[in-house]
This record gives sequence, structure tokens and C-alpha cells, in this order.
Amino acid sequence: MATDTDLEQQILATIDKWVDQELKPIAREFDQADQYPEELVEQMKELGLFGATIDEEYGGLGLSASTYAKIVSRICEVWMAPSGIFNSHLIMASCVQRAGTEAQKAHFLPKFASGELRGGIGLTEPDAGSDLQSIRTVARRDGDNYVINGTKTWISNGIKGNCLAVLTKTDPLAEPRHKGMSLFLCEKGEGFSVGKKLKKLGYRAIDSAELIFEDFAVSADNLIGGEEGRGFQQVAGGLELGRINIAARGAGMAKGATDMALAYAMERKTFGKAISEHQAIQLKLAEMSTRAAAAALLVQEAAVKYDRAERCDLEAGQAKFFASETAVQNSLDAMRIFGGYSYSPEYEIERFYRDAPLLCIGEGTNEIQRMIIAKQMVARAG
Repeated sequence: MATDTDLEQQILATIDKWVDQELKPIAREFDQADQYPEELVEQMKELGLFGATIDEEYGGLGLSASTYAKIVSRICEVWMAPSGIFNSHLIMASCVQRAGTEAQKAHFLPKFASGELRGGIGLTEPDAGSDLQSIRTVARRDGDNYVINGTKTWISNGIKGNCLAVLTKTDPLAEPRHKGMSLFLCEKGEGFSVGKKLKKLGYRAIDSAELIFEDFAVSADNLIGGEEGRGFQQVAGGLELGRINIAARGAGMAKGATDMALAYAMERKTFGKAISEHQAIQLKLAEMSTRAAAAALLVQEAAVKYDRAERCDLEAGQAKFFASETAVQNSLDAMRIFGGYSYSPEYEIERFYRDAPLLCIGEGTNEIQRMIIAKQMVARAG
């Protein structure tokens, strides 16, 4: 009889094979061209990645956050962008699974799990990032519908996705402000348009877009939870999984950068011997591997608490903060080990160097993470 551990190992073996056979050969080409990997998305559907954390009763895989985080890390050891295609989508699904009505779960979750409806979460606006309570997108009740007006920006899957969970103000005058915020499931249609695709330093091949809502009518049945004023809390719950994902990406990238640096250091020779035999390089490699291992442990600690339905904003914040900073530092150290070749797009490490800084910004900046960590330390000590 297969155990949970056996099942996890089978899943990870399948992911490893997919990464080696499908991701690794095309990563450089698609990144350089900033080309959306359509075929990979179809493969992700077949692998069940769009339903990874959705309950089995709705057609998902029902994976734990712990297993999911390991999947993300394995992918990001090679190429970070594909993980964003299903992660933003699963944050949306998490909001519905945790806070949606039974009718919403029955209607949307099977379509999310199959990838028939695929998208992400619409939070950020031109003047509102980490301070979500400053959003200006408004949803006004109009009979059986709400009418949404506003602009969202830096939205992952905004172009290729067809459904988004959109955070709005249903009561702009509410105090405190979060009590006037609501979350809607919005399928693309009249009044919901893509403004432009946003160019990026890294994290290419996944579409990031500006989205415009102009008198966009959405059914009141699509108000997540069926009650106004719950949107901020619903998003916060979804972002716990999102931060664990970002941390898993960081841990994966940190290990990937270390592995590449080690392989190069064992091949590259100076002064008659491999540079891996030089003490200066050995010190860097030791630090890189230790940081990567520590990041992976922090990710698992946060994921296990999430799986137990325990409050984990401190642990998720610690994991996100440390793992993302580790990804940045390890990619930079790897660049130094590669030397002049690190600046060539012929080597994968330059992509890691461009991709990693996003992790320090996404799902709440690391400055915000520090504040969350400290506040939780004080609260738990009290």
C-alpha cells in the first residue's frame, strides 16, 4: 500500500522528468524571446498542476502545501517563470476553496483544476502595491450585478488567463478601510480589457499586464463568500500560500545557482587546476550551499504549519524573506564564480541573476516581511 511519502516521491519523480525533458531544453530560448510557453501550459494541465492544491472532490490533486512547495522548488532550480503560470492561478483557487460559497466551489474549482478557467489574482494598482487598502478600483451594486471600474497593473496571467479574482472597493468610505473591500471572480468579457503587456528585466515568458475595467458587469453570485467587506481577509489568507510559493521559488533558485556554480567550478581551470580547488571559490560554494539548505528548511516549516491549518504568517514571512534574499545572493555569487562568462546569455546563470530580485518584491516586499515578522514576534511573546 502506497504511503503519502511514496506518493510524494512518485509526484516529484514525474516533475523531475518533466523539468529535464521539457523545461530545461527551452528555458533560454523562451526567456530571451519573452515568448509565452503555450505547449508547456498544455503539459501543466495534463500533469494536474493547475489543480495541485485544489481538493480532490473538485478534480484537483489535493496536494499538501509541503509537497506543492517541493514541486515549485524543483521547477525553479531550472527556470522560475513557469511556476508563476500556475501559482497565481492557485492563489485565486485558494481564495475560493477557503472562503467561497458552496455554489462557487462547485462551479469554479473543477474548471480551475482542469485549466479550463485559468488566471490569477488582481491586486496591484498603479498607486497601490504593498498597501492594498489604498486600491481605487470600485465595484458598485446594480441589481443582480456589480459594475467594476478601475485599473490593475503587474498582473500575472493577465493576457493569457481568462479569469481573475479582482480586489475592489465596495464601500470606499468604510473605516477601517479593509471593511469596504470585496473580492470578485471576473471572467473576461465586455468592459474587461488588457491595457498593455509590461516588459520586464527578468521573469520573462510569463505575461504581466495592465488590466482595465470600464463598466464591467459581474454577477453578484461571483462575490467570493457572498458577503461584502471580506475581500481583504480573503486575499490575506491566499497570500500565505503565495508567500510559501515565493519562498519555495527562492529556495529552488538558490540551489539551482549553487549547482550551476559547482559544475562550472569543477570544469573551469586556472593556474593548472580546477577553480573548485581554490580556497576563495570553495568558501563561496560552502556559503551558497548552506544558505540554500537553510532556505529549504524554512520553506518546509512554513508549509507544514499551513497544512495543519495553523497561523503561519510569521513562518511564511521568514521563509519568504530569507529564501528570496538567498536566491539573490546565490545568483550573484554564482555570477562571480562564472566570471566574464556570467554576462553571456549562452549561460543560464545570467537568467537567475535577472529573475531572483523579483522574489524580494512579489507577494509583499521584504521590507513588509520584516515588519510582519517583528510584529508576530512581539505578539507571540506577549
